[in-house]
Amino acid sequence: MTGPAVTGPAYRSPLLGRQGAVAATTGPDAGVAWHYGDPTGEQRALERGAAVVDLSHLGVVTVTGPDRLGWLHNITSQHLALLPPRVSTETLVLSPHGHVEHALAVVDDGERTWLITEAAAAAPLAAWLDSMRFMLRVEVADATPAWAVLGEPVDAEGADGEPVTWRDPWPRLTDGGTRYGPAGDAHPGADRAWRLVLVPRGELAAAVASRESAGWRLAGTWASEALRVAAWRPRAAAEVDHRAIPHELDWLRTAVHLHKGCYRGQETIARVHNLGRPPRRLTMLHLDGSGHLIPVPGAAVHDDAGRPVGHVTSVARHHEQGPIALALLKRSLPEDARLAVVCDGGDVAAAQEVIVPAEGMSVDRPQARGPVARGLGGRPAVGAPTTHPGS
Repeated sequence: MTGPAVTGPAYRSPLLGRQGAVAATTGPDAGVAWHYGDPTGEQRALERGAAVVDLSHLGVVTVTGPDRLGWLHNITSQHLALLPPRVSTETLVLSPHGHVEHALAVVDDGERTWLITEAAAAAPLAAWLDSMRFMLRVEVADATPAWAVLGEPVDAEGADGEPVTWRDPWPRLTDGGTRYGPAGDAHPGADRAWRLVLVPRGELAAAVASRESAGWRLAGTWASEALRVAAWRPRAAAEVDHRAIPHELDWLRTAVHLHKGCYRGQETIARVHNLGRPPRRLTMLHLDGSGHLIPVPGAAVHDDAGRPVGHVTSVARHHEQGPIALALLKRSLPEDARLAVVCDGGDVAAAQEVIVPAEGMSVDRPQARGPVARGLGGRPAVGAPTTHPGS
C-alpha cells in the first residue's frame, strides 16, 4: 500500500480539516479530533443522542471462512461458536497467565466476522490470529485501510441493509458472564447508548454529513471519553496494562463466558472467580477541581499516608460531574480511604466511587467448601461453620 498511513502515529483524519477542530495529539486517540471548539456542547449533544464521533483511527480486522466462529470461540474468552449474524458481543485475547492482550468488539454479518480494536492493535492482532490458523478454513485480514469507524449514541444492532454495526453490550450481564459491580439497571452505564458503525474509508466525510443533515453534530473524543469514564466502561488502550486481568475491571460482565470450554488463560479466569480477591480493583475517582489541576493517565495515586496505592488509567472532564477518572488501586485499600493523585503543580484530592468491591467477590462466586478433615486443626474455609452442629 502506498500513501499516508491510515492508522498509527502518522494517521490524520480528513475531518480534522473542519473549522475549529483540535486534534488529539497524544494517547490512543491521536489522529482524530479531541473536540471541534465546543467540548461541553458536543458532550451534551452526544448524551442526548444527537452527535457522531469520528473514530476512524480504530483498527478493523476481518475473519472469513466456514470455521471462523468455532475457531475464534476456541482461542478467545467469549462464547462465539453459535453467534448469530448482526448480534454484537465482545471477547478478549488473553495470555497463558490470563492477562488481557487484546479486547475485540465482535459482530458477524453471515459471511465474515468483524473485529474492531484499538488503533495500534490491528496489525499485531491480525498477525497473531494468522499464526493460530493451523489447518482450519479461515482467512484473516487487516481491513483498516478500507474501513473507518464512527461512534454514535444509538442502542440498536445494525439491521439488514444497513452498514455493519457493533452495539456495545456494556454494562448488561451477558450469557455466561458475572459481575463484581452493581446490577445493570443500577449501573451508571445503564443509560449510555453506544455503537460503532463501519463505513468505507473513502465515504467517511459523506457518512458524517448525512448525520449532520439529520440534525446531529460532530463531536470529538473529549465528549465520548467523558461519557465512557462516567459509565465505568473499561478500554484496552487505557485500563489495560501488562498485569491486567478481566476481574479487576469488572469485565466478566460482557467479555468472558465462564462455562465454555478451554481457551488460553482460562485457568486464571476460573481460579480468580472461584477464590475471589483479584489483586487490584478498578475505581471511579471524583477529582477536586478547585485548583484547576488535572492529572494525566498513569499518574500515581497515594493514600493519606503518602503511600502509593495505584495509578490513574483514564481522565476526563464531564459536563455535569466535573473532573473524573478511572484508576486501578490495590484491592485491599479501604473503600473509604482518602486519596491524592500526583499532578504537576500539586497533588489533587480524590474520592472513591466503588466499581469492584474491596472484598473482591463476584455475585455468583461458588460457595467455599468446608474443611477437608474437621478437627485436625485446619482453619475452616470462608463461610464454613466454626462450631459443630448442636454445640
